[in-house]
Amino acid sequence: MLLSRLRRRRNGFGPLDKAIAVVVPLVLIAVAVVVYLALRPDDCAGGLEKHGGECVGVTEDTFDADADVKDLIRAVADENERVRRAWESPAKGENPIPYGRIALMMPFTSDDSSAMTAAMIRRALAGAHIAQLRANSTGGPHYQLLMANDGKDLDQWRPVVDGLTELADDRQSPLVGVMGLPSSTPETRDAMNSLSDHRIATVGPVITSADMNAPYFFKTSPNNQLFVDALSHYLKKNPAKKKGFLVFDSRPDDVYSRNLQRLMEQKFGATYGLRKRSASFLGSTGPAAGIPQRFQSAAQKICVTDSDTVFFAGRDQDLPALVKRLSQEPSCDHSDPVRILKVGIGLEPTLTTGELTKMLRDTRTSLVAAASVAPDWWAKKSGAPVGLGDFLPTFTKLDDRYAFGAKFLDDGYAIMYHDAFKLLSDAFDRSYTEANEGRGDRDKTPDPARTPTKDDVYNTLIDASIVDTGETTRCIGCLRGAAGTYGFEKSSDTEQWPVCKPVPVIEYPTPKGGGSLGTYRSFEKTFKNGCP
Repeated sequence: MLLSRLRRRRNGFGPLDKAIAVVVPLVLIAVAVVVYLALRPDDCAGGLEKHGGECVGVTEDTFDADADVKDLIRAVADENERVRRAWESPAKGENPIPYGRIALMMPFTSDDSSAMTAAMIRRALAGAHIAQLRANSTGGPHYQLLMANDGKDLDQWRPVVDGLTELADDRQSPLVGVMGLPSSTPETRDAMNSLSDHRIATVGPVITSADMNAPYFFKTSPNNQLFVDALSHYLKKNPAKKKGFLVFDSRPDDVYSRNLQRLMEQKFGATYGLRKRSASFLGSTGPAAGIPQRFQSAAQKICVTDSDTVFFAGRDQDLPALVKRLSQEPSCDHSDPVRILKVGIGLEPTLTTGELTKMLRDTRTSLVAAASVAPDWWAKKSGAPVGLGDFLPTFTKLDDRYAFGAKFLDDGYAIMYHDAFKLLSDAFDRSYTEANEGRGDRDKTPDPARTPTKDDVYNTLIDASIVDTGETTRCIGCLRGAAGTYGFEKSSDTEQWPVCKPVPVIEYPTPKGGGSLGTYRSFEKTFKNGCP
């Protein structure tokens, strides 16, 4: 019997052999899976999590993003680590330096229809990092710049807001506030309302839609209403033939374009005949809904109606396509000048390329823009705010390192994101100073230091205002930013939009002897003696 069993074992598999043959491979596969899961790189670097196919969340470290911003993300992460070390393990003989956290909430990836282009993302991050470096080079608290990626379409904001609200309760290194939220969309409105519900001060550097308002939401750019007022001020001096034409983005979910269209119709509709002369187009920003930038019909109508003043209610990235279509339109004889009136943060570099500039000159067309910043401020040193001089040295150092390019400042993103960070860091600095005034040695950090809360930061922000003394006006606690000196009012009329912010009107191509067409000041009529 035993011999026959051994023969069976030599000549083939017995029951035990078969069991082993099945179990061993399964064990090896299981071990391999465990090892792979333990050793593989995270799906999302930097502690981010995958939602909707994108890596989103809040981090102080490096993570995967557009190639154009990886170098700046590394620079921010290095500065964040330096700030942490200066508090947790300062060099021998050095006092620990307390720090706060300011979150930059925006996309860090892009495609053809995303809320921000790759160039916009790079400029925005550079501006915020410049403000971080400036704040950390002085006395007082230092700052980490947290990167809060909410997805290329801004639709992954919920996990980001959840992460930020957790940080808001940290009393040692608190969340000072949030900046970013770069586009007037329904998703941005939901995000700003949620942050406001959690009483977290939030700053929109480039938000301009006049109906983007929430109790804790501050804006450093003028809104569309203020921009339109600045254009109205210009048109009173330069009415031309008053033959107007309105071109507007038809996307129903684009809050910015809808708001701008409505305001232009209200302000200029009767005087410039916009109710009789208008055309729509599908903008390139947003989910696929047809072929974008179809301007043939608009160009034909502008030409056959002999319109000389075109009001553009859309986004800057779509405007070059309109200029090109007008230059190619057979029904245009280009014998009379035409001006295209727009609003925005600055002059987007795609509007001033050599090719487009030649088209504008050849067709006697000009762009007239009400903006937050004017290239003449740094190009010609003409009418520049005092705070721009504080910004430029640090910008130049980074430009030498990263080769930003000749027109890096023109669209205003770097400047406005700088000012948004500075608004929050200045508020935290003032709150921290007042909380620790008279406690311990002036040159040392009080132990323990009183750390301002998010409510302290909000109360400081809302208190930075313009005061009318009766004989003059003064700016108390105002932001001295690279785009101007201005404050905020706790008023239902202003709703946390900047008060006395300069609003230059720019003409491009620049006429001989021209450039800026004057500067309007936001809410200036509020004060008997004007803005300071």
